[in-house]
Amino acid sequence: MSELSHKDWIGKASTIRFRDKAFIDGKPVAARSGRTFASVNPATGETLAKVASCGEEDVDLAVTAARRSFESGVWSRTSPAHRKDVLLRLAQLLRENLHELALLESLDMGKLVKDAATVDVPGSAAIFQWYGEAIDKIYGEVAPTGEGDLVLVRREPLGVIGAVVPWNFPLDMATWKCAPALAAGNSVVLKPAEQSPLSALRLAELAMEAGLPAGVLNVVPGLGETAGQALGRHMDVDCLAFTGSTAVGKMFLQYSGQSNMKQVWLETGGKSPNLVFADCGDLDAAADMAAFGIFFNQGEVCSANSRLLVQRGIKDALVEKLVRHAAASQPGDPLDPVSKMGAMVDARHAANVMRFVDAGKKTARLVAGGDLVTVNGRGSFVQPTIFDDVAHTDPIARDEIFGPVLSVIAFDDEAEAIRMANDSPYGLAASLWTDSLSRAHRIAGRLHAGTVSVNTVDALSPMTPFGGFKQSGFGRDLSLHALDKYTAFKTTWIKY
Repeated sequence: MSELSHKDWIGKASTIRFRDKAFIDGKPVAARSGRTFASVNPATGETLAKVASCGEEDVDLAVTAARRSFESGVWSRTSPAHRKDVLLRLAQLLRENLHELALLESLDMGKLVKDAATVDVPGSAAIFQWYGEAIDKIYGEVAPTGEGDLVLVRREPLGVIGAVVPWNFPLDMATWKCAPALAAGNSVVLKPAEQSPLSALRLAELAMEAGLPAGVLNVVPGLGETAGQALGRHMDVDCLAFTGSTAVGKMFLQYSGQSNMKQVWLETGGKSPNLVFADCGDLDAAADMAAFGIFFNQGEVCSANSRLLVQRGIKDALVEKLVRHAAASQPGDPLDPVSKMGAMVDARHAANVMRFVDAGKKTARLVAGGDLVTVNGRGSFVQPTIFDDVAHTDPIARDEIFGPVLSVIAFDDEAEAIRMANDSPYGLAASLWTDSLSRAHRIAGRLHAGTVSVNTVDALSPMTPFGGFKQSGFGRDLSLHALDKYTAFKTTWIKY
């Protein structure tokens, strides 16, 4: 738990050093073109750094370094115990550099520094530790053949992994991809979002300090249409893992078909429903978690519970509680520990969120928020916003807004609630509140979502798989199941 004051965080921010070059083959390098892009603090509008804008040539250099390191066996053929030691050292380095990494997250994309310091950075360290601890406990198989045959089935690393991650949890999402891929023995080329490249560049340095050989983890900051596309189309990338929008995920599937048919694993959009039934005995807890589920991280969460489906008899009481939560959760300086919400990632995204809000004002009843605001006269902040009496077919109830905007929809019975919850192109997560164990089991089994949280929201752990159905993608992050994306089974059949 961070105990730094607002003044402390401001002081640390004034002395922080930003890494502004790509990290390829163990060293920082400028883009071959010399191009850069601005990394901007969305809370102030100030440019933090001019970061190398990698293109096709830089991506090719990174993939070549990754391939060379993989084929040399300097990491891929080391023992699981050795890889474990390195990943555990990296986890410890993340903890030792917690304040620096938390500031990089907050300054780069606008999130609350207290959340970065208590959730994001410790969570990333825990995941590297978890995969480090797990990898020397994964066993191969011996097939049940007859006498004279010995059949060994082993997991082997795929080779070069491309990882393209979003801006909402920059370090966390990089960790979700890199930790299992590296634990399995792969080499990685990581492309962070152009809105938030700074923590990924620092992660690469810390990985080298932990003992990861040069070329095993490369970071290529750049724009999606240049660096991202080049990675997706590269003929020597064996697998690409992506978290981001559904539209861009579909592009990566196209890139795979147009290149070497690389495996593509996607975690994409969401419009998660939160179902509250009249038999929920603790409406205060339901309101607390419903507010958390949409306002945490400014609503910039792929699994945000942005659709609140409430049984009609309790709807007004629940909405009244939520309005109070919204009033107490107004945006503030992300470096101030007392702030409840930070900034949108950039002005363009804030404007897009406001387009949905402005449209919603014409079709639903605005009961909280609804304005674009500044803090200390600067930045891109959106108030926590709640719409009541929303039609299930309204765009604010169907499209992923990726901001602090909640749509409240009434239902009369269980069948209607399930029908509306499932009537979505997405299926990433869902929540439900009920005191009936039978209802909890029954509805959880019928909701089309990768994770169903009962009497809580957005539950996850390194021990459990995370991913979705339908256009929320396929494949799973976290848990041992994530290793399936980055490994392949090899059968060795021996006659004797």
